[in-house]
Amino acid sequence: MMMSDENGAAPEAGKETGGKETGGREFAPRPKRRDVHGWVVLDKPVGMTSTHAVSVVKRAFSAKKAGHAGTLDPLASGLLPIALGEATKTVPFVMDGRKAYQFTVAWGSQTDTDDTEGKVVATSEARPEEAAIAALLPRFTGTIQQVPPKFSAIKIAGERAYDLARDGEEVTLEARPVEITALRIVTHSPETTTFEAECGKGTYVRAIARDLGLALGCLGHVAHLRRTRVGPFAVEDAVSVETLREGPEAAASALRPVATALSLIPEIVIHRDAALRLKRGQSILLRGRDAPIEAQAVYTTCGGVLIATGAIEQGEFVPHRVFNL
Repeated sequence: MMMSDENGAAPEAGKETGGKETGGREFAPRPKRRDVHGWVVLDKPVGMTSTHAVSVVKRAFSAKKAGHAGTLDPLASGLLPIALGEATKTVPFVMDGRKAYQFTVAWGSQTDTDDTEGKVVATSEARPEEAAIAALLPRFTGTIQQVPPKFSAIKIAGERAYDLARDGEEVTLEARPVEITALRIVTHSPETTTFEAECGKGTYVRAIARDLGLALGCLGHVAHLRRTRVGPFAVEDAVSVETLREGPEAAASALRPVATALSLIPEIVIHRDAALRLKRGQSILLRGRDAPIEAQAVYTTCGGVLIATGAIEQGEFVPHRVFNL
C-alpha cells in the first residue's frame, strides 16, 4: 500500500502560519491537518498517478494520513479506493478482494510495456476473428500461470522490475498462479476487441492482452483499461476528482465509513466490557449457542462502532487490528 503520513517536522519559518515571506510576498496559511477516518472511492482519470490521486484526496480533507488499496497505472482510469486515517488498517481486506476491469486490446503489435505507453517491439499483419478469440478464452479462465509484464512493480533482488527495464537491463520474471473468474468479449472489430474480466489479486490485465495476442498469432497490447470494481467497492459509487475539489461539503459527502471495507467478512456485535478488553489488545471469549468456533477473518462492533478485526480460534476472538474511532 502506498502510504502518505505527516512527518511532524517543525514548520519552516513563514510557511505554516501565514504572513509574509522574505521580500514581502503574502501567501495563504496552510490548512491544519486533522484526523479523518473513512474511505473515498475515487474515479481516477487517465493521466493521474495513484500517488497523485492520494494527494488530491488527502488535500480535499486536510487529512493527516491516507493510502490507496491497489495501484492503478496512469494510463488506466476507474476505481481507486483511498483510505483515510484508521481506514488504512482495513486496506488489506480491500486489496485481497476480487477486481473487475473493462479493457480494449489493439491487435497487430506488441510493446515492451504491453500497453500504449511502450515502444513497439513486434508487429503482425494478422487480425483475429471473434470466433477464434471466443474459443481461446477458456484457456484464460480459472487458475492459470501468468508471467507478469517486465514493466511491473515486482521486485527482483530488491529492485522493481520496471526500474531495471527502464535502465535497459534484461528482466526475466517467473510465471505465477493467478485466478481469472470471468473473461468475456464486449465488442469486437477487426482492429480491436473490448473485454470484461473479473480476477483475483496479482493478475495483470496487460499480461492477458499480451498472451492472447501471442496465442492468436496476431500480437496485441492494451489500448484502454478501466477498473470497475475492487472488493466491496464499485465504480458506480465512485466520486470524481472535480467533485472533491468543489469544497469541503462535496468532499464530506463522499466519505464512507471505515467498516465499509469489511462488508465481505462476518460482523460480531459485542458488549461494552468486551470492547474495552479488545481496546487493551486482549482476546475475548464469544458466548452463546450460535457463537462461531473458528473463523479466519471477522470484525467486531459495539453500539455500531468498529472495534477490531481479527480471527476466531477455539471460540475466542483474537484481535489483529484495534481501531480508535
